[in-house]
Amino acid sequence: MEEPVVVAAEAELSFWDQHRYILLIGISIGIAIFLVVISMALYESSGAAQLDLSRPGYSSVTSQAVKNDGDFQAYPTSGALDKSALDQFKGLYDTQAAQARAVDAFNGDPLSPDVLELSAPPPSQ
Repeated sequence: MEEPVVVAAEAELSFWDQHRYILLIGISIGIAIFLVVISMALYESSGAAQLDLSRPGYSSVTSQAVKNDGDFQAYPTSGALDKSALDQFKGLYDTQAAQARAVDAFNGDPLSPDVLELSAPPPSQ
């Protein structure tokens, strides 16, 4: 006696089921474009665009910007890696960490220019 052959019927997929990956990519690109438009609108409306001196329209006034690095010393990016280099790095790190810990994040205005040290430098005497 022969066993009956079972043939699985292929289910008919709808158009959207057949193209779901293309739809997923399209929706992802759409969401990304939407978020970029929102971020650029916030960038322009918040006034941050006027502060960005790296923009080509502001290249003439970039040289007039006051650069106040204070007493910040950068750690050299190349050199010997020995105990004295590690001690120098630890000293520079501790100095910057102390300045970061000195900011009171729970005061009334933690993002004020004075707290962030963005104020105009004191006039030189």
